[in-house]
Amino acid sequence: MQDALDGNVLPKKILKDAYDAMQLFHDKLVKEGELRGLIGPRDTTILWERHILNSAAVVPFVTEALQHQQVTTGVADLGSGGGFPGIVIASCLRDVPVTLIEPMERRIQWLSEVVDLLELDNVSLLRARAEELVPASIAHPGTPTEQHAVHFGNAEHEHRGASQPTVGYSQRFNVVTCRAVAPMRKLAPLALPLLVPGGQLVALKGRSAPQELAKALPMIKKAKGFRSRVLEAPVGEGLESTHVVIVEKR
Repeated sequence: MQDALDGNVLPKKILKDAYDAMQLFHDKLVKEGELRGLIGPRDTTILWERHILNSAAVVPFVTEALQHQQVTTGVADLGSGGGFPGIVIASCLRDVPVTLIEPMERRIQWLSEVVDLLELDNVSLLRARAEELVPASIAHPGTPTEQHAVHFGNAEHEHRGASQPTVGYSQRFNVVTCRAVAPMRKLAPLALPLLVPGGQLVALKGRSAPQELAKALPMIKKAKGFRSRVLEAPVGEGLESTHVVIVEKR
């Protein structure tokens, strides 16, 4: 079944220099995505609009968030899954470090293959659940956490797996992104502790974003978040817009 936007000029117009990489990504998803449990059977015809371009809608907000900071650790994408929005962000912003965080080994393997295929030198992979990365004092007081780090290099497929207990996770990011990971009331306590002071959570959300944010305000405040807002995120001319929830970290 053909994607509705195959042959349309819109993806190239939106993605610009990232288009060639996203075409490779699209083709790999068509061939392997459903078989490997990354997309549903109906997604093949809407990959461009619902997944790739939808993910690309977050890029201007990530770019703006980074412009107000001294970029050191870059972007972390929580629950990257098949690569949305992390792979798309990394393809569009090749000078920004992007860490893809995903707990499932088979999805880490998929992401490694995609990073190699697209020659994304700015990407590293971290195999972990979001809960494992939150400082132990916040997530589970008195209980050590365990992290599994996987770093990927294009020159050689190097996977350094670790099963080493640590007390929390030390790295903090300028921006944390995610898509369809959890409602805001659950997401905020996981994502905000991973930000540097002044960093931003930029979460792709659907139409229920305002309601989600309203329910999450107490958790956001507790996790040192402020200036929470919902913004419309255009996907492309003639396509339905999506939404982003932005929360800043004190």
